Amino acid sequence: MTGTPATEPTPYALGAWGDSQPHDLVGVGIGPFNLSLAALAHGVPGGLATAFYEQRPSFAWHPGLLIDGATIQVPFLADLVTLADPASPWTFLNYLRSQERLFPFYFAEKFHIQRAEYDAYCRWVSDKLPGLYFGHQVDAVRWNPERALFEVDFTQLDAEGEVEALGRAYTRNIALGVGTEPYIPEPLKPLADAVTVPVIHSCDYLHHRDRLLAAERITIIGSGQSGAEVFLDLLRARPAGSEKIHWLGRTEAFAPMEYSKLGLEHFTPDYMRYFHSLPEQTRDDLVPRQWQLHKGIDADTIAAIHDELYRRTLHGGWPDAVLTPGVTVRTAGRVGTTKIELHLEHTRQGSRSRLTTDAVVLATGYRERPVDRMLVGLDRYMRWDSAGRPLIDDQFRLRLDESVRGSVYVQNAEHHTHGVGAPDLGLAAWRSAGILNSLTGKEPYPLPRRTAFTSFGLDREQARPAQMPAGLLPLVEQT
Repeated sequence: MTGTPATEPTPYALGAWGDSQPHDLVGVGIGPFNLSLAALAHGVPGGLATAFYEQRPSFAWHPGLLIDGATIQVPFLADLVTLADPASPWTFLNYLRSQERLFPFYFAEKFHIQRAEYDAYCRWVSDKLPGLYFGHQVDAVRWNPERALFEVDFTQLDAEGEVEALGRAYTRNIALGVGTEPYIPEPLKPLADAVTVPVIHSCDYLHHRDRLLAAERITIIGSGQSGAEVFLDLLRARPAGSEKIHWLGRTEAFAPMEYSKLGLEHFTPDYMRYFHSLPEQTRDDLVPRQWQLHKGIDADTIAAIHDELYRRTLHGGWPDAVLTPGVTVRTAGRVGTTKIELHLEHTRQGSRSRLTTDAVVLATGYRERPVDRMLVGLDRYMRWDSAGRPLIDDQFRLRLDESVRGSVYVQNAEHHTHGVGAPDLGLAAWRSAGILNSLTGKEPYPLPRRTAFTSFGLDREQARPAQMPAGLLPLVEQT
């Protein structure tokens, strides 16, 4: 656990509440987004009393997918802080400087860094930044009307994950950054829970790679970036002519991600504001149509896959690798003790078939992690949309009853209200800066008034009122 600076409030044991000074902000979860918020909060003039809690013993960013050579899909400038404060001590370039690697990076001329390097950079920040408490599981969040503060109950865990102590912190504001969790389709859940035949989510790929390579036939399900990276890694590791890999996807094609310069403007604050201003039903209709903005495969990965497949034809014959888009898995079951049978349906053909395999990798993506249990103490104060999802305003706050004086901010839980940019690393620093501007009621981080050449709506000023400081936008009413 990172040591607590003497100038900050210290978490204390259950039963010893006293009149301890409350925090200005407590963060729940320490992934890249809350780490960004913590780093920028550290630089707010005058200081903020903050504490960020994380159940895991240390920072880790998709460790099972740190495949050798795999890069993140945003430029290195999309680090934790640069797009809000390029002079921050927590920039990626300052990390390189601390490692005496600035010149090698300069000559490498790499705009997109490897995932492993991004993970190492975030771990460097998490090791040095004060006020981060790993091995602390947040159990409940409540509003205490008598104190006019939020109560955050947590469990301190030891290195083995066992309970060490209970505690409670008081805070004026909360930032939920609990991230997402792996999604496993219903037909495959019983198989994933068993251990006799490997059916693993791609988030755990590297932990099971040797076991997968030992399987005779491998099937990958999922046509996005993770599925492509797993397919390419397994393909490179299997002998020519004996690859025995089947790659299935629901989409119509193994399609490239939209990466044109104007297409990327969907990941700007301008588009996020525009999306938030749309009616709820319009947003819900729009989200699934935009899958290629964030669920496609980057062009370099597609090229590398084709190059590897082509290389295996140079001496005659074709690789034993089958790539089939437009397919769904209807049901699945075991055959004996060592094989799996997948029942497939081709969407366009309307045809059905069976596929027997020895291992399955589920590159089926992620879903927002449910926080209902954690927030049950706030349930009567929360406001919901017609689909039972929490309403989130344009300052990334849960809509709460007016009697609650503090704010609960969310990070990467607002896809339904803010669109495709919600999980994008490139908007992390901007969103964190906006949260801090809102929280302080000031503008410690001046934000750009315009970020895109595209005007997404007919009335630009409706999405960006001229009379409001950047980052402090009025509530947009839902319709």
